[in-house]
Amino acid sequence: MTMTHTSSVARATSLAQLSQPDPATTAVPWPRWGLIALLLLAFGVVPWVGNDYWLSAILVPLLVFSLAALGLNILTGYTGQLSVGSAAFMAIGAFASYNFALRVPELPLLVSITLGGVISASAGVVFGLPSLRIKGFYLIASTLTAQFFVQWLFVKVSWFSNDSASGVISAPKLNIAGVSFDSPAGRYVLTLSIVVVLTWLAHNLVKSQTGRQWVAVRDMDTAAEAMGISILHTKLQAFAISSFYLGVAGALWAFAYLGTVEPHGFDLNRSFQILFIAIIGGLGSIAGNFLGAAFIVLFPVLLSQVAGGALAGIVDEGNLENLQKIIFGSLIIFFLIKEPEGLARLLRSLHERCRSWPLRD
Repeated sequence: MTMTHTSSVARATSLAQLSQPDPATTAVPWPRWGLIALLLLAFGVVPWVGNDYWLSAILVPLLVFSLAALGLNILTGYTGQLSVGSAAFMAIGAFASYNFALRVPELPLLVSITLGGVISASAGVVFGLPSLRIKGFYLIASTLTAQFFVQWLFVKVSWFSNDSASGVISAPKLNIAGVSFDSPAGRYVLTLSIVVVLTWLAHNLVKSQTGRQWVAVRDMDTAAEAMGISILHTKLQAFAISSFYLGVAGALWAFAYLGTVEPHGFDLNRSFQILFIAIIGGLGSIAGNFLGAAFIVLFPVLLSQVAGGALAGIVDEGNLENLQKIIFGSLIIFFLIKEPEGLARLLRSLHERCRSWPLRD
């Protein structure tokens, strides 16, 4: 009886500790008033002052990449399950949302996108089953299988693209409650609204006991199981939620950004791009996804401006893409070795230094 009682108390104490703040999941410091001001700026000012290029070619993909990286971060950064099949689940979400909108036209657009995310979540659970037996590089190989299988399926089965000879799908009209969101500003506001809601939900999840269980499984799954955490439930839950986010991101990529998409648009390069965003921004950080996406989207623009100015005559247009890949690769190595928590950690360090200023010896 004494041993049983002691074990029960230890388990209860361990589970209670899961609800305490964890430095690994601490968000980038941001005052509440600053967040409110940023949202007011994003919703109330940017749609009116932003030109079509910035709204359509910069801000919308930045938001979609942030959402996709957030989905991957839930799985890899918080739960420790490695994956390189992110683009596959984006493709599932995009094609599923397209077919719901096409074959059930009375469904509201947001419902079609949500159902696309649900289908992607279901696929995530299926492809997440091997994580119960394997981990590390073997799990990467399993998710890589999902990447190639899903892309092959959408190419070979023409039903998913409504029997299109090219396999390309076209986005439906972006109408919600009689309001059209087909303009650049409308697509931006629609994407921003969905990203804000899902980011808020993710923030609450990682701060809840569910998030603590993800972190416990990531840090040491054997100890987590000894504390009474169901490894089966936790891992599959993370795969499902991660895939849901990726599926919604895929639908927004097809509907709000490109307007049309084909299976090859969600290839392995896209998966690596999302992984790079998560690494550069910071694994185990929500704000890091936005920082990494901003870097990935804005850096090529900055590089092209520098190449046209300071590097004019030194770097030609044809070598810009190669230079970009070299810099991205170098940054990935730098962050993996020197700062695994990415830009989010650098921002936290800067915030701590500013709070302790002036520095003393």
